[in-house]
Amino acid sequence: MTIRLLGTGAADGIPAFYSETAVSRYAREHGGKDVRTRSAALIDGHLKIDLPPDTHGQMIRDRLDARDWSAIFFTHSHADHFAVEELQYALFPFNPYEYADFVIYGNAEICGRIRCHYPDWPFEVVETRSFVPVQHGEYTVTPIHAYHKLDEDAHNFIIQDGQKTFLYGTDTGIWEEEVFSFLEGYRLDGLVIECTDGLNNSSYDGHLDVVECIAVVERLRRQGTVAQDTVIYTTHHGHNGEAIHAQLEAALNPAGIQVGYDGLEFTI
Repeated sequence: MTIRLLGTGAADGIPAFYSETAVSRYAREHGGKDVRTRSAALIDGHLKIDLPPDTHGQMIRDRLDARDWSAIFFTHSHADHFAVEELQYALFPFNPYEYADFVIYGNAEICGRIRCHYPDWPFEVVETRSFVPVQHGEYTVTPIHAYHKLDEDAHNFIIQDGQKTFLYGTDTGIWEEEVFSFLEGYRLDGLVIECTDGLNNSSYDGHLDVVECIAVVERLRRQGTVAQDTVIYTTHHGHNGEAIHAQLEAALNPAGIQVGYDGLEFTI
């Protein structure tokens, strides 16, 4: 299974809009891995996770074609993950296609907004619920509940292809006990997990900082969900986290966690 991190930034990216934080200034001056677009991923070249407003630029940068997508899996309805207006460009009158070649998977809020926005458009929309697996081709995708957007069933996704098991966890927050218990039944080959708040010890429970990220991974190790050979990368880094890429590496690498960056591709 091959995972490409199209974007690894939080809601306003890095450098952020209207921002003069040290992290934003550094990214403007140095570029490279410190420039982060809004978070999204691509699995095996055709399973798309989230549709942020930066999608068009990400696809151009990595020389990818959206016509290769067989599915879009939405985590939740925050605007940096769910740019609903972008869906229209898949169909007539913007091009000759009368139907989209991809299936849209999302929670009740996502599905409701799509149906409201496109009442007569021929999108195939499948509602997802936490802990209830869906089958998409050879993949079993199981949403788990993210402690992030509490007015909807926000998701992280366990993706299995019959050989490998991968968990994509952006906007996880501190998972509730039922999630950790559920994950005891899995052994992950790969994990992508958020670290939005970086070195900023925030009191907000809907995102993780470095200390919390390490604690979550260590708990997964203790319960056997994460093994010594599990590949672990971070995503969804915010400029208010007060850490550039190198500082994140210094904080996370000793714990066996690698720092993700835009365009990173790895195979498990």
